[in-house]
Amino acid sequence: VVDADGRSVPFKALYGEQKAIVVFVRNFLCYTCKEYVEDLAKVPKAFLQEANVRLVVIGQSSYHHIKPFCSLTGYTHEMYVDPQREIYKTLGMKRGEGNNVSVRSPHVKSNTLLGSIRSTWRAMTGPAFDFQGDPAQQGGALILGPGNEVHFLHLDKNRLDHVPINTVLQLAGVKTVNFTNKPQIIHI
Repeated sequence: VVDADGRSVPFKALYGEQKAIVVFVRNFLCYTCKEYVEDLAKVPKAFLQEANVRLVVIGQSSYHHIKPFCSLTGYTHEMYVDPQREIYKTLGMKRGEGNNVSVRSPHVKSNTLLGSIRSTWRAMTGPAFDFQGDPAQQGGALILGPGNEVHFLHLDKNRLDHVPINTVLQLAGVKTVNFTNKPQIIHI
């Protein structure tokens, strides 16, 4: 993988020494990925540090798109790219929309039409008019490490098939987050 400064980092270095939640996004223009990463940005660093877990997002564009995407989404955790989609292919992540009958991601707020219009507008008004990755590529989420241990694997079937963030956090032993703007009810 490649970091925001163009430096290559071995994929295994992301999870070799400690457990990592690794989220592969479709592309940086995908509105469902943008909204999912906006919610990932709400995971406090303290929650991750307490559980000794890294949170990593991997896209499949040029590394030049990492900093603008982090700025757009407010994401401050680790982000890398796999520009040739080698890891996507190795993990068996599909291209194209699969079964459209799926549970809608709780992290996607836009409807399909409005989200698609916003994605197209961002592509047209961005500094480099490109798709920031293969628009047909699907993503997924994994919990890996330390070492070669695979704790969880979810391969997205379509753009709305993201695994709920709190599910992944819970499986990794990280405190969950209230993603709604509603106050939480505390049981005493």
